Amino acid sequence: MKPTSTTTRAEYCAIACADAWLDGGEVLASPMGLIPSIGARLAKRTFSPDLLLTDGEAMIVGLDGAVEGWLPYRQHLTMVTGGRRHVMMGASQLDRFGNQNISCIGDWQQPARQLLGVRGAPVNTLNNPVSYWVPKHSKRVFVARVDMVSGVGYDSAAAAGPSATRFHRIPRVVSDLGVLDFETADHAMRLASVHPGVTVEEVQEATGFPLVLPDEVPRTREPTATELRLIRTVIDPDGLREREVPAV
Repeated sequence: MKPTSTTTRAEYCAIACADAWLDGGEVLASPMGLIPSIGARLAKRTFSPDLLLTDGEAMIVGLDGAVEGWLPYRQHLTMVTGGRRHVMMGASQLDRFGNQNISCIGDWQQPARQLLGVRGAPVNTLNNPVSYWVPKHSKRVFVARVDMVSGVGYDSAAAAGPSATRFHRIPRVVSDLGVLDFETADHAMRLASVHPGVTVEEVQEATGFPLVLPDEVPRTREPTATELRLIRTVIDPDGLREREVPAV
């Protein structure tokens, strides 16, 4: 399966990230990482004009970075706890029900590797939609079971009861190979699309558990000419996206 255009893998990833905020309305976008940030800004410039962007600290900003308003911590917390934010985080480990680990590798009592720590992952996942960005799809990231639950997955939220499931939702996982979601009866991870040039077999081989596979897995959608122009000349004219996801 070969690409039919000059669109690069990084640009397909940016498009797939942007689509996470499709029809989101007036919610706060919190993209973590370069490709998710390109996606959020692309979404606001095109199909999600009501999307709110921040400087990552205390201000609501416009498309040009100009400050449009103050976002005090109390207001930010109100958004977080009311489902009016959509975060796109990274993941050191991610399992088939969407549990995420960014804390440690190995047993928590004596880990083989210490990572970022749990940080805000539990609050994010229980209080507003959270998607994930994985720049290198591999069995080291996509594991049968995470070593420690930082971000809460569907099975963990269900076990905790209604208070945990009210705002809990994982719309999508975007990797350098494709797009995954949890649109299945038991919320097990499903392969929703593959990026052009990638096969279903490649994605499964790079995943540490069986993926749910539709009868026919589509390709990640093509960007429009306008979207490509915005990515290349307005949002990321220096081509930094190609460093995170090199051309293949």
